[in-house]
Formats: sequence, structure tokens, C-alpha cells
Amino acid sequence: MNYAKHINELHTKEEQNSLLHTEPVLFSKFDSSIIQPGKPFFVPDFAARFDYETEIVVKIAHVGKDISERFAHRYWNELTVGIDFTARELQKELREKGMPWECCKSFDGSAALGKFISKDELGCDVQDIHFHMDLNGERRQTGHTADMIHTIDHIIAYASKFFTLKTGDLIFTGTPDGIGEVKEGDKIDAYIGDRKLLDLKIK
Repeated sequence: MNYAKHINELHTKEEQNSLLHTEPVLFSKFDSSIIQPGKPFFVPDFAARFDYETEIVVKIAHVGKDISERFAHRYWNELTVGIDFTARELQKELREKGMPWECCKSFDGSAALGKFISKDELGCDVQDIHFHMDLNGERRQTGHTADMIHTIDHIIAYASKFFTLKTGDLIFTGTPDGIGEVKEGDKIDAYIGDRKLLDLKIK
């Protein structure tokens, strides 16, 4: 819930106002959620619909706890574009019941990662990154980190209040609008700028 237009496409006006004025919404993914390089996303059979959410992902470089926002940039040094797969109808059901999201967000293979690049390779400020995702060659999501409600450094500082961040931890930073369903036979290509970092088949 880190881009206003994405909040708008999923929530009522009452919910939108509430979410726009809160701290980041956090949830965890397990190491079994990660799709290993070169492997496809296998559509599970426990739910009817699975959606893609394209996100900038940062990799933590140093152990940190209670990190000050002004120093948060020192705690990560690589980033990529990733896909947070969501069992959408199950998420709605869990939200209505006030239950945790792990079953709809953290199932095996729910986190696809592109190739990581260093901050130095970006050539721009991290809050000025353009990224996009194509599904079967058609542009489906376009994002710009300048539109984030919570900056990358703020997310790191906020998360570190509750959790010790460890070297190698990955933080997905939210998706822009344009989410949609994936089906067997689809292909996802995701980019930072014009650089393709993720190439994923859906099976």
C-alpha cells in the first residue's frame, strides 16, 4: 500500500483515506517464497486467482536495528524489480475476517526476483527510478519511485523498529496501479528504466 493509485484500485474511499495517512503496511514472506533464478511461477491450485504486483526490491547489506531514517541509505546497496504474487480473492476474505495475510502473500513461489544491480549502476536518485512490467509483450504496470507514499529509507527505518534487519534480507517496497491476473502460458518481463532485469514464465 505504497502508491496512491494502487490503493484507489483496491479500496473504497473511506479505506483510501485511512491508508493514505498511516505508516507502511508490513507483512512477511518466507525464504520458500523466493523463485530461484531461471525457474517459472507455477500457478497453485489452492485459489482461483493469482495477481502480479511489480515492485522495486532492495537488499539489506548490514545488520541494523532501530535505524534512523537519515542513515537508512547506508544499510542497503543493491536493488532489482520483483513480482509479489497474491491470491487475490483469498486476500479479500482474510482482510474481511481481520486475519493475517501469509496464506495469500507468502506461499511457496510467491516472490519472483530479477537480477540485482548496485545503487551506483542506477545513475539517478533512488527516489527517481522509473520501472515497468510487460505481460506477454504488453505494458501492464508503470511505476516511478517518486510517487511512493513512503520512501525506501523510511520503510527501512520503520521496519527496523520491529525487526532486526539482517544482511541479505529483501524488502519489497509496494506496487503501483495496474495489477492483474496471471494464467498458465503467460510471460512476464520487468524493467528498471530500459534495462530488463526479470524474465519469468507462468506455468
